[in-house]
Order: sequence, then C-alpha cells, then structure tokens
Amino acid sequence: MTDILTVRGLSARIAGQQVVEDASFDVAEHGVTALLGRNGVGKSSTIKALLGLYERSGEVTFDGTRIDKLMTHRIVQQGIAYVPEDREVFSQLTVEENLRLAERDGAPNRAVVAALFPELIERAKQQAGTLSGGQQQMVSLARALMNENRLLLVDEPTKGLAPLIVGTVTKALEAAAERTPMLLVEQNLQVVRALAHTVIVLSGGRVVHTGPAAEFLDSDLVHRHLGVSTDEEAA
Repeated sequence: MTDILTVRGLSARIAGQQVVEDASFDVAEHGVTALLGRNGVGKSSTIKALLGLYERSGEVTFDGTRIDKLMTHRIVQQGIAYVPEDREVFSQLTVEENLRLAERDGAPNRAVVAALFPELIERAKQQAGTLSGGQQQMVSLARALMNENRLLLVDEPTKGLAPLIVGTVTKALEAAAERTPMLLVEQNLQVVRALAHTVIVLSGGRVVHTGPAAEFLDSDLVHRHLGVSTDEEAA
C-alpha cells in the first residue's frame, strides 16, 4: 500500500509553546489511518499543523508535492478536507446554506451527502444551531464530503455523542473512507477497531508507535500508551 501523505520531522508551536515535536508518519492512499494518544498529547495540534493553522516546521508531502510551505486555503485546494473537533457549523445559517458554503466547484456531491445523511435533507431549511450535537456532526462531515477530495482529516467525530449516533457517524465514516483516504483522530477505540487499518500513537507531541490497528488494539500496547485495557476497550 502506497502513501498519500508523508510527514517528516513535523513540529508545531502555539504562542511559542511546542505542541508537536519531530513527528514523522505516513498516511496510506486507501482506508483509515487512526491518530491516537491520551488527552493533550498533540493529536488535534498535529492535524492543524498539517493544514498550516499553526506555526510549523518539517516536511509534509501530499501525493508527491510538498505542502508545508503553503497557506491553509492552498492546502485545501489540493484536495484535503478538514472536519474539526468541535463541528464549528455556522449556527445562524440553515443546513442547506452550510453545505452550499462548502462547495468548491460546480459539481458538488449532493447525491453522496443525501445518501449518507437523509436527515439533513429533511432539515435543509433548519438553522444549524438548533440541531442536536449528532446532527451538527453530520453537517460537519457532509460539508467535507460535498467535494471530491483526495484526503480527509477528521478530528474526534464521535466526541460527546450518544451511542446510537456514534453508530450512525461510524457508518458514514466507513462509507466516506471507501471513496477517500482518511486520517482520523478518535478516542473511541471501538470506532477505531471498526474503521482503521493502521494506528499512529502520539505521546508528548511525538510519535511513539506505528503499526497495524488490530495488533495494537489486541495487545498491552493499548494500556501502555492509552491507559486503558483491551477489556475496557471491548466493553
């Protein structure tokens, strides 16, 4: 399996504070690569550094092209979509308006979004700020899927969601990953088990483990790096 994204020696700072330190990893051109770690180790910061949202150094190569010197909007134009951790919908706009703002060209994937999220089509005229947390997450995912992207960066998509909605979001992510490779930050290890083929583990802003997802999840590495046992993960 070849790689769509290669990262070498990535470091990032926020207001002078180091949040990512010399991280190196690859993201395969197919399927889901999960970025794991305990709270506060730099997972979201890594995603934002890849997008140029934080001051950064190191080499980031996307499909053979260096992007680490590009501005964020230029990186997005390369075909990289971002689903932020806290959904960040435009609360005063309708669902339809949120989706329309995400369109980058004249041929949006409306049929794909409608198939994955029929509830959003039913609520097209509803203000996004009045939706439930799960529905807002659907809007956030749908915005990323409105365009033909070559990589999805998805940050904590099931955070704070009820179990039933977690299942819906997981199925949507699985369907999205069949079309587009994904780098997924996720704390719910059952979701990781369902989706990911590879895991990258961060600690203190550094990569401390990379390998097959199944091997990691079925070993004591889960407890060593994440502080949970395989029994807890399966519960």
